Amino acid sequence: MSYQVEQKLSNSSSLNLKESKKKKLPIIEAVITIIYLVGIVGMSIPEVRPYFQQLTPYQLLFTLGIMLSQHRDWNDSFIRFMAAAFLIGYGSEVSGVHTGFPFGNYQYGPVLGPQLFEVPIMIGVNWLILIYLTGTLLNNWIKNDFLAALIGSFTMVLIDFAIEPVAIALDFWSWENNIIPLSNYLGWFGVAFIIQMIFRKAVFTKENKITAYLLANLIAFFVILNFIL
Repeated sequence: MSYQVEQKLSNSSSLNLKESKKKKLPIIEAVITIIYLVGIVGMSIPEVRPYFQQLTPYQLLFTLGIMLSQHRDWNDSFIRFMAAAFLIGYGSEVSGVHTGFPFGNYQYGPVLGPQLFEVPIMIGVNWLILIYLTGTLLNNWIKNDFLAALIGSFTMVLIDFAIEPVAIALDFWSWENNIIPLSNYLGWFGVAFIIQMIFRKAVFTKENKITAYLLANLIAFFVILNFIL
């Protein structure tokens, strides 16, 4: 087979793959919206809320799975970033629960699933999801690493503003004297900035077609529940 024919077949295969992904994207988006809408309805009804609270870890895993299914570049640098995001985020929570640094005095409830060192394992997953989504979203807009990490961290603090009241109401975690301290948001910013910088410095393709849609649904979930709970 000549080189020209092989090249044409390769190009044709690549185009077919791209077309297939384009067709699947609306389906994936529809599934995301359905899952989050069902979650909102379930959490809004007191009679069934306990059942939906138990499903929270699975919703986080669903979000992670959808996010990673659309990621393009699975090289060593990406794997190291994921490990760093999970471990730094999780480690900061272990420190927070046991020492009060860097977030303040709080403790986790049973809703988020199995715990290690009194911190749900899913919390590390949550850090990974939020860092990846915000980092990927800003990657093509901001070329300066420091500025991107700064804005990404600030965005995560804003997201946490929406998450906190809902998390407390649903017994994800609770704060000492039922007061969310300023140190929580400062700590979130500081930890997020470290991981955002790691994300920026990691060498892998930072593109994901589902990022904006997934992040929008995640934020909408907590914003809407803020008005309901």
